[in-house]
Amino acid sequence: MVIPGNKSSISRRGFLGTALGAAAAAPMLAQPAQKLVPWMYMIYPLEQWLDDWPRTLDAWEEGGVKGLVIGPLTFYKQVPRFDFTYARAGDRLPTFVADPKIYQRYGLIPPPAAATDPKKEKQLKDLVANAAGRGWEILFFGPGQTGRAKSPEQDPFGALSLAAGIEDTMQAYPQAKGVLIDGGGEHHYELAFHHGGELLEIRDSEKPVLQHLGMDMARMNRGIAHLRDRMHHLTPAMVRYYAKGGMMGGLDLFDLNEDVLYWFRSRQEVTMQTVAAYRKQIDAMEHKAKFATITRATTFSLLTTQDYNRIHPYFDYLFHKHYFWNRGFDGMYGTIARWVRTIGEWNPELSEEDCFLAVQCWFGLKLPGIKTVADMDEKGFPDEFFTEIVASETRRALDAVGDPNKVIAWVSTGRNPHAGDPVSAHDLYRILTASQSAGLKRFIFHPDLNIGAAEWDVISGLCGKRWREDPSGYWPLDTPKPGTWNGGRKPK
Repeated sequence: MVIPGNKSSISRRGFLGTALGAAAAAPMLAQPAQKLVPWMYMIYPLEQWLDDWPRTLDAWEEGGVKGLVIGPLTFYKQVPRFDFTYARAGDRLPTFVADPKIYQRYGLIPPPAAATDPKKEKQLKDLVANAAGRGWEILFFGPGQTGRAKSPEQDPFGALSLAAGIEDTMQAYPQAKGVLIDGGGEHHYELAFHHGGELLEIRDSEKPVLQHLGMDMARMNRGIAHLRDRMHHLTPAMVRYYAKGGMMGGLDLFDLNEDVLYWFRSRQEVTMQTVAAYRKQIDAMEHKAKFATITRATTFSLLTTQDYNRIHPYFDYLFHKHYFWNRGFDGMYGTIARWVRTIGEWNPELSEEDCFLAVQCWFGLKLPGIKTVADMDEKGFPDEFFTEIVASETRRALDAVGDPNKVIAWVSTGRNPHAGDPVSAHDLYRILTASQSAGLKRFIFHPDLNIGAAEWDVISGLCGKRWREDPSGYWPLDTPKPGTWNGGRKPK
């Protein structure tokens, strides 16, 4: 199979374009008169949102909220305690009964018949109807049900199963606007083995699609082996000379030969074929639904092959991950720290400064004020991080997509379910204001697992009517109410 190098694949320009220099500093603009528009993510367990949803929605509306993402669409007979295996724990129930006729129409094996919880189902449907009645836009995190193909060849990209699940979900919740999937077309980007995978591998789950597309597996494996070997044989002289040489220096530093580039192009081609298959099926649905995805942070998006410029036409919204925390998974500081440590472990002659320089060459990212991994804890996020990095991440996303109404930053403060170091309310404020100054119009807040008082105070203050801290009214569940620690005593 001939894989084009221009339209639907990674070229040398596309992959190392950011290595032409450090991430460009985006100047802070005058604060826009229009307020940021927040959405909220009602993450699992859904049960935490069901008992007091009228008061919650009323408070969120005062705080400026205009949209919801809800899901995954799962109930539990007994809600387990969150311990980072949450999604696999407990006795799960669907939130609605699947319609087998929809899956049969797609030629799929329907999901197995399963009862739901009538009380919870009614609560959720009432919540959705009420939010829609407020004029809010509602998306579900993944379809609530999925069918199964009769063979891999019938549905190589999972597009039929996805479309059938979306149609079934939208039939159950007609007030919603559509469905969002996490990581559409994504490939791994961590150099070390982390979060279940690593960059320099082809996972078994990826092989069927690569083979379906006629990719040269032997050549891809040669490319991976070559790049792995090169990354184990970097010297101080090589890093200090090549890393500052822009794209040409990056090509020489990492010795990106034709086998490596073929592997990169193959990964990109899989992504483009996958999202095109999704879009084709969704466009053919009788009842139209909006289709969105969550993408990696702008800095990592080329390596994950979620090239915003190429994939955005296949989605109604791109929710790009505005994740910056250290440790855990998915945060910018944590990912860069792991890359630096891994390069250092593989090349003991390199200083820590050399390792940062090599990683800067790879991603085109220079973290202001950070010269060592320890600085990430000791210095945290300096002011320049927001005026330069956060603003640049936002601006690049907006420029790539070309329509600010399609770009919604997915914002989180790092804890559950990402296991990262918590991001303070002050830093959340600076993330949001820097993003707004760079042109962002909307964001969604991803809570842990519910929103805290400081976070809601920041969001409501920026976006609507600032929350009044009244323990007898709406109170963010992630923060204990005053009086919780009074030992049962009541004031006179």
